[in-house]
Amino acid sequence: MTSVDARASVLGEYTPDPRRWRALTVCLIAGFMTLLDVSIVNVALPSMQDGLHASASDLSWVISGYALTFGLVLVTAGRLGDDRGRKRMFLAGLVLFTATSALAGAATSGTWLVVARLLQGAAGGLLNPQVIGVIQQLFRGRERGRAFGLFGAVVGISTAIGPLLGGLLLQGFGDQEGWRFVFYVNLPIGVLALFAGARLLPHDRIDRNASRHTLDLVGVVLLGVAVVAIMLPLIQAEKDPSGAPWWLLAVGVALLGGFVGWERRYSRRGRQPLVDLGLLRTRSYAMGTSLGLAYFAGFTGIFFVITLFFQRGLGYTPLQAGAAMLPFAMGSAGAAALGGRIVSRYGRALVVLGVLAVAVGLVGTDLVLGAFTGGHVGLVTALPLAVAGIGSGLTIAPNQTLTLAEVPPAEGGTAAGVLQTGQRIGSAIGTAVAGALFFGSLATTHGDYHQAAALGIRGSIALVLVAVLVGVADLVLDRRHRRAQGSRV
Repeated sequence: MTSVDARASVLGEYTPDPRRWRALTVCLIAGFMTLLDVSIVNVALPSMQDGLHASASDLSWVISGYALTFGLVLVTAGRLGDDRGRKRMFLAGLVLFTATSALAGAATSGTWLVVARLLQGAAGGLLNPQVIGVIQQLFRGRERGRAFGLFGAVVGISTAIGPLLGGLLLQGFGDQEGWRFVFYVNLPIGVLALFAGARLLPHDRIDRNASRHTLDLVGVVLLGVAVVAIMLPLIQAEKDPSGAPWWLLAVGVALLGGFVGWERRYSRRGRQPLVDLGLLRTRSYAMGTSLGLAYFAGFTGIFFVITLFFQRGLGYTPLQAGAAMLPFAMGSAGAAALGGRIVSRYGRALVVLGVLAVAVGLVGTDLVLGAFTGGHVGLVTALPLAVAGIGSGLTIAPNQTLTLAEVPPAEGGTAAGVLQTGQRIGSAIGTAVAGALFFGSLATTHGDYHQAAALGIRGSIALVLVAVLVGVADLVLDRRHRRAQGSRV
């Protein structure tokens, strides 16, 4: 029996649901929608500005507001799913996400669009932990690895294909009104997923004791304000590091300390805390969450830099810029599906190999940008970006499988919420670092986009290498633990 299978066997009785793979399809569609909206909007910003006469501040909040409210509700949404029913929360989140997509598409002013995006981000944050919680509930052992492999493929594809799909929609519906269909595309998908989810998702079996637990409102407020305090300066630093309210980071860290203290006190009273802090004492979960934060910092920053480079530096259309990122998307999708199948055999070593491949691919991309100029750069970056994509596919899904392997299914939603909150914070850090390096280099070199892109990519490489170090440390600790166990036998 493999380590993943062994861990799964001690997490409770399990009877396979005959509809689990069809239910997974519904989850993947919903996850794709919410993650796609992180990247698809970027290429539509000029169209929004022209169509709505939106200000630069409005456009900034269209992007950052979604990320902020998405990250804000993840942990609370996970707890609600665990205690009140994942199917119920999934369907509620899907209805809200579809409705707010329609609201965003119908916007008649920049303010309207910003408010709609804030609400859409919160709906996405409500929906996403339920997806991972359902996977935790429906699958065990090797099958869970395969399921997370498919989810990892969705993460890679949705992030990378967003600019391409956005470019196609703008080209098909025109620059003046095409941005509306970036949101309207969610409507038929959302309605279809809603009906399928109502039929196929497993019925909620809510523990009566859990259903009587009141939501830890103090914990919700402390964690929510802490997340906002940490993410807000990072988001604002994407374009103007000097103007970001960096003092909020100290406030956020202090609030996190207060949150931990409150959760311990709340738990000692015999109540259900927002987050079971015992999860963080599980090495596989704590290390995997840390690796996810560091990796998403490097993984997300690369898209920010390269998309700007292709469109502003080389004059690519949104469609051309999206097409240039396809090698990453295709490499990531294929490798994620494979990684989910073989993670039970290779464990954390597979994740370390994947992150190293990402670093190699990004170094190759940096070298290509330094050696080639002109419009053909998008072609010569295809190979190193494909290598980085393959590495990404071998990182995200296997890391998610290993991180949640020792988490009881009853805590799956909350654990997923914490994991994804770390990823959102990592994404904000990565975009802030890459953006600061990119725009700072543009200012000092008077518009040298090749140099700016290279510097931004190097910032992403440094963050990916931090993830490598975390993965190696976890691998070493795991082997020491196994040797210690063997010596006791």
